[in-house]
Amino acid sequence: MNLADAKRGLRLGKRTKRLGRGRASGHGKTSTRGGKGYTARTGSSVGTTYEGGQSPYFQRVAKRGFNNGPFRKVLVPINLDVLELFESGESVDFKALRERGYVDTARDGIKILGRGKLTKKLAVRAHGFSGSARAAIEAVGGTCEVVSANPES
Repeated sequence: MNLADAKRGLRLGKRTKRLGRGRASGHGKTSTRGGKGYTARTGSSVGTTYEGGQSPYFQRVAKRGFNNGPFRKVLVPINLDVLELFESGESVDFKALRERGYVDTARDGIKILGRGKLTKKLAVRAHGFSGSARAAIEAVGGTCEVVSANPES
């Protein structure tokens, strides 16, 4: 701050746009609303999907065919650095992970992924393993068992 600023007074933020104050202001005549019509009026709002009377895209696209969404499997990813927090020789499964707070909902099961380093021998039971995770677990003497049952049971 310098003396010149103090004399004029400080302006915080940006000045509001003054509309309809003549052509010289840059916001005169139509007041930045363009030409005539619905959007120039007060209270006008056009929906995000409105295309000016043209048939909207979502109506033009075909809705036939098969969608696999309802049948997909959603697995909770668990990395090796989470398994490293367990004690050596411990059995790691859905219930053990849920008790420690690493899994909150069941979904369709858990999948062990290979991020991190594992140094402890563990018996891991999961619904899926990545190749690198399986190799890392078996390299330290652990076991990998794929289960196909519901994780809650």
